Formats: sequence, C-alpha cells, structure tokens
Amino acid sequence: MFTLDIDRFMFELKEGVLKHVGSSTKSATAKLYDVESVDVYEFGDERLKVTCEDDGGNEVEIALDAPEASKIARDIEALEDKSDIFE
Repeated sequence: MFTLDIDRFMFELKEGVLKHVGSSTKSATAKLYDVESVDVYEFGDERLKVTCEDDGGNEVEIALDAPEASKIARDIEALEDKSDIFE
C-alpha cells in the first residue's frame, strides 16, 4: 500500500504535462507499506540508493550519503539485539 500526503500543493495539467505551480516551501510525505522487495546499490560516486517495492508495483527510492546509510545499518543491528520482531 502506498500513501501520499500532499498538503496544499497546486499543480497545473496542460497538454499532458503536470507542473507544480505553487509555493516552493510546501512538503509532502510518502509511505510504502507491506514491502515485498528491497534493493540497495551504489548511486553516483558518494551515495547509495535504497529501492523498496510492494506487491502492487508501487516503488519508493531513497538516495543516501554513505554516513546516513551506515547509521541506518547500525540502528537496524541495535534493534536486532533488543527487539522480538527479528525472531
């Protein structure tokens, strides 16, 4: 399941082209649940890309700097030691 929360965005659809025409200070939140596959690979010279996909073909990609990716890996390892969800 993919959810997208877009707060007060304004888009223009003209001749098949979707263009954001509102303020550049807006934000959005995207969430992907029930992930079926996760891939991690190098992206450019200094980043990693994490790609998650659900069984409906919805996909989220996240580009991370190496230190951010390392922190996530350490956080997951710490959770493995103290959480029951990994059993």
